[in-house]
Amino acid sequence: MRKIKFITQTLSLLALTYFAVSCGGSAKTASVQAVVAGGDLEAIRAKKKELSDQQKSLEKEIALLDSAIGANSGEKNLPLVTTFQAEEKEFNHFIELQGDVTTKQNVLIYPEVPGTLVKVKVTEGQKVTEGQIIGVIDNGGMTSQLLQMKTQLALAKTTYERQERLWNQKVGSEIQYLQAKASYESQSSAIRQMEEQLDKYNIRAPFTGIIDDVIKDQGTVVAPGPGSEIFRIINLSEMYIEVPVPESYVASITVGKEVKVFFPILNDTIASKVRQTSNFINPNNRSFTVEIPVSNKEGKIKPNLTAKVQINDYTSKNAILIPQSVISENAEGEQYAYLASNINAENIALVNRSIITTGKTQGDFVEVLSGINNGQSVIQEGARTVKDGQEVKILKY
Repeated sequence: MRKIKFITQTLSLLALTYFAVSCGGSAKTASVQAVVAGGDLEAIRAKKKELSDQQKSLEKEIALLDSAIGANSGEKNLPLVTTFQAEEKEFNHFIELQGDVTTKQNVLIYPEVPGTLVKVKVTEGQKVTEGQIIGVIDNGGMTSQLLQMKTQLALAKTTYERQERLWNQKVGSEIQYLQAKASYESQSSAIRQMEEQLDKYNIRAPFTGIIDDVIKDQGTVVAPGPGSEIFRIINLSEMYIEVPVPESYVASITVGKEVKVFFPILNDTIASKVRQTSNFINPNNRSFTVEIPVSNKEGKIKPNLTAKVQINDYTSKNAILIPQSVISENAEGEQYAYLASNINAENIALVNRSIITTGKTQGDFVEVLSGINNGQSVIQEGARTVKDGQEVKILKY
């Protein structure tokens, strides 16, 4: 009888509350309309805060009544929720940008001397090493001249050696010895110059790489200057990505930062690190350039290939992350989440609303800077329906 009497009193109280709210509803609505019509921003904000405070007070009273009804009726129809435990873990935040693959060793090879291209010794796609002869230009008979000069050098050397022996034996004049020596050295120098000149007719690979294009055909007359390029050579092993980064990250993105590189066309991801950051801010887009090396052992990555780049700009060793779905916002713009406390043996807990401060977001998770501590139970499923101070039952999976 005592419990029935209490329930009757409770229901009567709810009825009176409903009647009071119903009767005062039109006046309150008129008051809100009057404030809005007045156009005073401060008055509108004050009215919003007043109504928000009233709402909070009613929610607490309703939760108290629910608890009292459950306690005195012998029945507890508690909301069902799930929870997870807040844990400290390392949090790495990445910014996503886009860049293009390039290489510093991507050059066109021009002839140093004019003449006819008499030999093309490579094909497109062929690997070559630094210094390898990849083409030959007709030297116009300079090879024969070099042979004659070498014959003259042999004679000059013999004459010089003979005069040197005579001079060492105190036979002959010093002037004859010096003349023979000068003739030999002069002829040697002339041959070295001729060999250097002749070598210009051999087109050599400037570095180890791949012949990307054979531009001129064998038999073509070529000459130094624009339009006479013969080969394009590329080094695919020394490739990198240039990425423009907003200047706001100039302090957080430094040499050695972790990078994830994704190539949409290849559907492939590789790991790398920032190799270099420029010391210049581009005034046109307020950005600085970051250089990221990419490994290309299989040769799939090509110059100018587009890449999506994720660069680590922030790391916290002991961060608490929670899903964005459990975070709500009140009328004052404060963010909050619901915690489960006083959990008993029957998994019944009390709901506590905690105002939180959030940091960076990565995917579906947000870093919590304050308001939730390591080890606390955070309500996940059902977080949008519970109220502060309410009792709930935690489901265990």
